[in-house]
Amino acid sequence: MTNFYSFQGTVTIINDFNIGQNGDGCYKLITVENGMGTVVNFVVTPNTYFVDHAIVAVGDRITGYYDGDAPAPLIYPTQYRALIIVKDHPSQNVKVDFFNRQLVSKDGRLQLNLSSYTQILLTNGQPFSRNPANRDLIVIYGPSTKSIPAQTTPYRIIVLC
Repeated sequence: MTNFYSFQGTVTIINDFNIGQNGDGCYKLITVENGMGTVVNFVVTPNTYFVDHAIVAVGDRITGYYDGDAPAPLIYPTQYRALIIVKDHPSQNVKVDFFNRQLVSKDGRLQLNLSSYTQILLTNGQPFSRNPANRDLIVIYGPSTKSIPAQTTPYRIIVLC
């Protein structure tokens, strides 16, 4: 179970992040500013998962998810290794968290109601044939109730194995 933290803002810079001879061009440094003066650099690796395989450009609003328990260098701006990047889209919501056996997120804010139309996939796009409970999930959904926890029937669930 990963302790997911997130940072949301507008992409201001995208640069190559040089890590050595075989990694040239494979790593990126994406600088994100949240509109209140806080800046974060996300190190994007070949293993960073981009929801919907979105291409991110300067000016896009994104949310970057990182492991809140992973060490981070004490530099400014803060730098995190991005695990998941979501390009904001007005018609969909995304939640990245651990969901328990009742499909309630670890923070207790979202409960999932699965339907036969809910796609449950692996990060490689292949179908996931088991119950998604008790796992780290990327949940893509639309409307939800105003209850606590909010309830939704997700469009798609991506299982982070």
